[in-house]
Amino acid sequence: MGFFDSEIVQQEAKQLFEDYQALIKLGNSYGKFDREGKKVFIEQMEAMMDRYRIFMKRFELSEDFMAQMTVEQMKTQLGQFGVTPQQMFDQMNLTLQRMKTELEKQP
Repeated sequence: MGFFDSEIVQQEAKQLFEDYQALIKLGNSYGKFDREGKKVFIEQMEAMMDRYRIFMKRFELSEDFMAQMTVEQMKTQLGQFGVTPQQMFDQMNLTLQRMKTELEKQP
């Protein structure tokens, strides 16, 4: 069975995408959140990044041809912006850390 034939993989990919889209939509109102709301949002984004990192690691570790092609496509797409997958995750984490720092400064 191929990597993408797995119902578990398909469901996780679907759920990850839907959760990410919902968080991004919610994030458009981030400036209107109170302190606790911002804290929860940051925690949810951190959890999302952890889930995404694990999901991508599954692709990398899979011997399935299509999974490997997906990894290479992602590397190519990010490479067009001069970024590696690790740099993308590092930048996301840096952004979340900055958000936390700003939150700590608020009364």
